[in-house]
Amino acid sequence: MSINIVVCVKQVLDPETPAAAFRIEPSAKNIMTLPGVSPVLNGFDENAVEAALRLKDKIDANVTVLSLDSKFFMDVIKKPLSVGADHLVLLEDEALGDLDSYATAYVLSEAIKKIGQFDIILCGRQASDWDGAQVPQGIAEMLGLPCITVAKKLELVQGRLVVHRVIPDGYEVVEASLPVLVTVTNELGDLRYATLKGIMAAGRIVPAIWGAADLELESAGLAPRIKVTSLSVPQAEPYCVFIEGGNNADAGRQLASKLRSDKLI
Repeated sequence: MSINIVVCVKQVLDPETPAAAFRIEPSAKNIMTLPGVSPVLNGFDENAVEAALRLKDKIDANVTVLSLDSKFFMDVIKKPLSVGADHLVLLEDEALGDLDSYATAYVLSEAIKKIGQFDIILCGRQASDWDGAQVPQGIAEMLGLPCITVAKKLELVQGRLVVHRVIPDGYEVVEASLPVLVTVTNELGDLRYATLKGIMAAGRIVPAIWGAADLELESAGLAPRIKVTSLSVPQAEPYCVFIEGGNNADAGRQLASKLRSDKLI
């Protein structure tokens, strides 16, 4: 059985970037492009790519990676190709910059319709820049698909997708018929490493690049539903208290007392 998998990925600012390096654009209420700091693939989206490749390891599958941005860094966005994805579709257009969750879901769902055949859509559980966790569910709603969230394991069994999804006290096993959308969490595991052969092969693949006109988007779908009223970088103020005592045991008791009074334990 051959299946078609679409994986939605996103470029994000490196979450390891120190807070001191962030700059806010006051008028646009957005994060400014940081000079010398390249974006990375969203970590949860890398988990989703790995989930697709694990399915491909076991069955005949075609993996298409889809991404939306106003400007792509090819060495970043081609990473899924270097580890085994088959195709890359980029939605690159200045008109598609700064979209909210609803508009992003609308554009991605229209692109998936244009891609055509799909059986499984995989997304990261959320993006590390805004942590909204809204886009995947929006795509599922717009395409009329069942949606299974926070998956840590996926298997195709007799034409149905069996998913282990994370819950607070463990996991539950659910299954769905195809087509289906699944969001993937980090418990699934890290994305595999690229080989030199894979990196060289990825360099030769030319991605499909579509703009807003190629998707024939409706203006109503791009209208913002979310309004950002303010945006700021949290100010961290270091605070240190030295606990002393007559001996180690006395210092330990005073430390426990301090933590208890501050409601930290």
